[in-house]
Amino acid sequence: MPPRLAPTVSQRRFGTELRRLREAAGMTAPRAAELLGTDRTSISNIESGRFPASEERVRRLASIYECDDSALIDALASMTGGRRRGWWDEYRDKIPPDFLDVAELEAHATQLRTLQTAHIPGLFQTEEHARALFDLFVPALSRLEVELRIAHRRARSAVIAGDAPIPYTGLVHEAALRMRVGGDQVARAQLEHLLAESERPNVRLLVIPLTTSGFPMAGDTLMYISAASPHLDTVQVDSPVGTVFLDSSTQLVNFRRRLDLVEQVALNPKRSRDVILGIVKDL
Repeated sequence: MPPRLAPTVSQRRFGTELRRLREAAGMTAPRAAELLGTDRTSISNIESGRFPASEERVRRLASIYECDDSALIDALASMTGGRRRGWWDEYRDKIPPDFLDVAELEAHATQLRTLQTAHIPGLFQTEEHARALFDLFVPALSRLEVELRIAHRRARSAVIAGDAPIPYTGLVHEAALRMRVGGDQVARAQLEHLLAESERPNVRLLVIPLTTSGFPMAGDTLMYISAASPHLDTVQVDSPVGTVFLDSSTQLVNFRRRLDLVEQVALNPKRSRDVILGIVKDL
C-alpha cells in the first residue's frame, strides 16, 4: 500500500498514540521493530500516520509496550490507522481538509461539547443560515464551494440526529442567537429549527445570557470531542488562520474544566429555550 501523502488528523493521532505508548514503555523504535519482527522504518511510518496498521498489529504493539489499558487498546484497534473510507471522503480536494478532519472525528466520537459565542452551532445550522454565513467570506467563495460546504455541514448532523445519535451539549452565547444572519426571515427559521433540535433527548442546549459578567474562553469557538478512551479525546478550536486540534493530556484536562465552568454560568435547558422563544417573538 502506498504511503499517505497527507494523513488526516485522525490518522496522525493514531500514530501519535502508538508512539506515546512506546515512549511510556521506555522503548526505542529499533527495539520495538525487532520485537515486532519488522524494520524501524515501518514503526516510524506507522507513528507518523503515513501507513496504516492492522488491528492485529496494533494489539501486538500494545502487548510489546505492556499497555494494560484495555479501553485504549480497543479504541486504537478500532481505528486501525484509518483504512476505511467515510462519507466525508467524497468531499476530499473539494473543500478544506480541516472540514473533513472534523467530520471524521465526530463520526468516531462518543460525546460532543461545543462552545459558540458568535455563531449558531454548525450541526444545527439551516441551509439558508449556512449559505448566508458562507456568502460573507472574504475573498468570496465560488457558488460551487458554498454548496459543497453546506451539503457537508448538513451531512455532519447525522451524529446527533441519525440512527445512532450521541450525547451533545451546546453552549451558545445569547449574542449569537440575536445576530440576524441572512435577515429576519432566515434568522427566525434558524431559531425555530434550533428549538426543535433542542428537544432531542440526546441534546442539551444551554444559553449563556447577555447579563453574564464573564466566563472562561469568552470569544472562543471550540468543540470537545470525546472518544471511546479519554486518552483519544480531541479539542478543535477555530482561529482566524484555520482550525487547530489539541490533544495533550494537560490541554484536555484544562478544556474540560473550562467547559464545566462555562456550564455553571449558562441557563438550564428550559430557561434557554425560553430565551430563544423570546428572541423569535421579537423578530
